[in-house]
Amino acid sequence: MDTQNIKQRFGIIGNSPLLNRAIDIATQVAPTDMSVLITGESGSGKEVFSHIIHQLSSRKHGPFIAVNCGAIPEGTIDSELFGHEKGSFTGAHEARKGYFEVVNGGTIFLDEVAELPLGTQARLLRVLETGEYIRVGSSKVQKTNVRVVAATNVDVYNSVKNGRFREDLYYRLNTVPLRIPSLKDRKDDIYLLFRKFSADFSDKYRSPGIQLEPDAVQLLSNYSWPGNVRQLKNIAEQVCVLEKERNVNAQALLNYIPNETGSNLPMPLNQNSKEDFTERDILYKVLFDMKKDMVELKKLVADIIQHGGNTSHVMADNPHYINQLYRDVDLPAIPEQGFTIQHPVQNQADYHFSDEAEEVEESLSLVDKESDLIKKALKKHKGKRKFAAKELGISERTLYRKIKELNLS
Repeated sequence: MDTQNIKQRFGIIGNSPLLNRAIDIATQVAPTDMSVLITGESGSGKEVFSHIIHQLSSRKHGPFIAVNCGAIPEGTIDSELFGHEKGSFTGAHEARKGYFEVVNGGTIFLDEVAELPLGTQARLLRVLETGEYIRVGSSKVQKTNVRVVAATNVDVYNSVKNGRFREDLYYRLNTVPLRIPSLKDRKDDIYLLFRKFSADFSDKYRSPGIQLEPDAVQLLSNYSWPGNVRQLKNIAEQVCVLEKERNVNAQALLNYIPNETGSNLPMPLNQNSKEDFTERDILYKVLFDMKKDMVELKKLVADIIQHGGNTSHVMADNPHYINQLYRDVDLPAIPEQGFTIQHPVQNQADYHFSDEAEEVEESLSLVDKESDLIKKALKKHKGKRKFAAKELGISERTLYRKIKELNLS
C-alpha cells in the first residue's frame, strides 16, 4: 500500500517530507513483530501511527488496546497490565485479567511509557524478552504473545541518564525508532489541516463554511503550535462555532490563538531562575552588601574627622542610617542631636590609621574596678552620695567607708 492510500485510510493530512518519512517507516516495520518506540510532541498524532502498525501487520485481526500509562495510579498499574489474584490486595474481591492477557495475539499500545514506575518497567522488560509475566499475588508464570508499540513525548534517553528509565528496557523498546514531526515542522500542512477540520465542524454544526484571509493563513503558519494537531483542531472548532463573520482575518483569528508574548521566547541571559540561584550567588550578594556598608562607614568616619568630631550635621542628614549601624553592632542608638568626640582631631592629616591593631591590656584588679564604679556613680549623681550608694546597691555608710579607703575624696 502506497503512502497516499495510507493517508486516505487513516485520515492523515499533509505532504511534509518528514511526515511521509514517518509513514514509510511505519509501513515497513508493520509486517514484522519488532517493538516500536514512537516519539513526538504531545498532540502530534502518535496513536494514529500505532493503528497503522497494527492494521498493516499479521495481527490485524487480533485485539488492539491503547493504554495511557500516565493516567493509571502507581499502586494499580501492575494489576492493570498483568492482572491480579483474588485477595492479593485490599479491594481485590475477585481475580482479574490484565491487558497482556486480554490482548494475547494482538497489539498493545503503551502511551506515555516513560511514566511507568521502575518496578513495572522490570516486569515489562521480562514480557518483551520472554513473553512471560506473573499476576499480582500469584506465583504462577503465564505466557502471552503480544506486540508492544510504545510512545512518549519526553526524551527517554535523558530519562535513562537521570535514572528514571531502565536502560535495558529503552534499548528493548527502541528496536525501531519512529519520530513524528511536530506541527511547527510541517508549516505547509497547517492550512490544509485547518480547512479539513473547519469543513468537518461546519457539517457537524450545520453552519456556513469558514474562509481565511491571506493574513490569517500567514498567522496560522507563523504560530508555534505547542499543542500541535490537537490544538489546531480545537481552534478550528472554536472559530466555526463562535465566529459570526465567516471570512476570518488575522485580527479576528487572534481572539482564538493564545498570546505567545514572553512564553515561547528564550530567557534573557541576565535573568536567573530560583533553581539557578546557588549558594555562590548568595555569598556574592552578601559580600557586595558588606562592601557597600564599608564604603558608607568610611565616608561617615571621614566626615566626622573633617568636622572636628561633631556629628550633628551627620545625624541631620541621615540619623536612621547611623542608628542602624549601632543596632547592627548591638550598641545603644545615637541620640538624634548627635554626639561629640572628647578629643577631636583638629587636622585630618594628623590622623593616622594603622593596619595593625593595638592590643590594650585590661586591668583585672578588683580594687581598680571598684574605684571606677564608685567614681562613675558619683559623677552620674553629681556628687550626691545618697543616690550614688543606691545606684551601687550598697548602704550610704559603706560608700563613705569605701571612699575613705580608696582615697576618692
